[in-house]
Amino acid sequence: MPQFLYGVPNTRTAYRVTPVDVHSPASMRGPGVALGSFALESAMDQLAHELSVDPIELRLRNEPTRDEVSRLPFSTRKLRECYDTGARRFGWSRRHTKPGSRTDGDLLIGMGMATASYHNNRRDSSARARIHADGTAEVFAATGDMGPGTTTSVMQIAADALGLPASAVTFRLGDSSYPTAPLHAAACTMAGVGSAAHTTCNALKADFIRRAVADPDSPLHGANPADVHARDGYLSAAGGGARDSYRDILRRAGLPSLETTGSWGPGNADSRISTYGYGAVFAEVSVDPLLGLVRVRRIFAAYDVGRVISPKLAHSQAIGGMVGGIGMALLEGTVTDHRDGRIVNASLADYLVPVNADVPDLDAAFINTEDPQADPIGVKGLGEITIVGVAPAIGNAVFNATGKRLTDLPIRPEALL
Repeated sequence: MPQFLYGVPNTRTAYRVTPVDVHSPASMRGPGVALGSFALESAMDQLAHELSVDPIELRLRNEPTRDEVSRLPFSTRKLRECYDTGARRFGWSRRHTKPGSRTDGDLLIGMGMATASYHNNRRDSSARARIHADGTAEVFAATGDMGPGTTTSVMQIAADALGLPASAVTFRLGDSSYPTAPLHAAACTMAGVGSAAHTTCNALKADFIRRAVADPDSPLHGANPADVHARDGYLSAAGGGARDSYRDILRRAGLPSLETTGSWGPGNADSRISTYGYGAVFAEVSVDPLLGLVRVRRIFAAYDVGRVISPKLAHSQAIGGMVGGIGMALLEGTVTDHRDGRIVNASLADYLVPVNADVPDLDAAFINTEDPQADPIGVKGLGEITIVGVAPAIGNAVFNATGKRLTDLPIRPEALL
């Protein structure tokens, strides 16, 4: 991660596996990147403090021009724009550089930031698209939707490709009899399933266009297929008034529906480009020096995740990642009884997770830049990156408030007393 995130051509990283008296570690709400970013971004903040350099300025000075691990060019990398947008919207200029120098009554106030990144995880996917005689469409893929809105987003992609209103398109999923698709995890769903739906729907539209221009009874007969476009359920020739509908094409052919199955995969794209999502996360905290109690006041993040299909759903997903990051930073942790290896807090009665009172003012913005080199719809994964960077931003804010650099999570009150 440090070798592609920052310009450090003369570094070497290594790791060792050490047996310890706990169960094997696993992901915290998401990828291992979320855990690794806490170490890296805490170290970057510490370096900035010791050099008396603004944390954003330090990162900008070490912004690489290419991926120094793979030696490949970046597809899109709008990290500078993330820093600029986040700093402006968050009010980073009001941050006190000297730790412990800003107060609100008896509370210490601090600001911190961190960089977020996650690889653009694309996988092979298939889809089936069908248009019925009444002009409605269905798209099928054997993926899932655990809540972030995959059903809605893929429907939007299909409607856009077919030139149909969203109300006329249904995306059906969650059935293993549908065309093969990746699991709903690892921030790979939209890039894979969305691209497969896009490719398949465009193929189905092209089939309708071929039928229309070859049909003597069609208003589009003889038109150049490349000049025919779809909009509002009609196929229209560019520069002219002639148009034909999906319904009329099926009626003249005596067909109840027309369908096609297609697929998309990244192929060897990763051998040509380095494609990642990026973000800049900003946090403000208050610390009660008598109780050691940390409260997050607000979090703002700016993300470069390619084309944003549904801004409302994307914003909601960012908020969800921030809530998980609050839990990672301040609340969540398993406690092992080393006498017998038992997990002491192995139930939701004892394992602390954020609740309404722990969730402050959360907001996010997106640098809406398509990544056409990555996939046909220009998206990058969003599901995982939203938790990456939240915990270190909070930890760096705690340091700015107190002057204490804490390297263990969660940050417990006793560590600040």
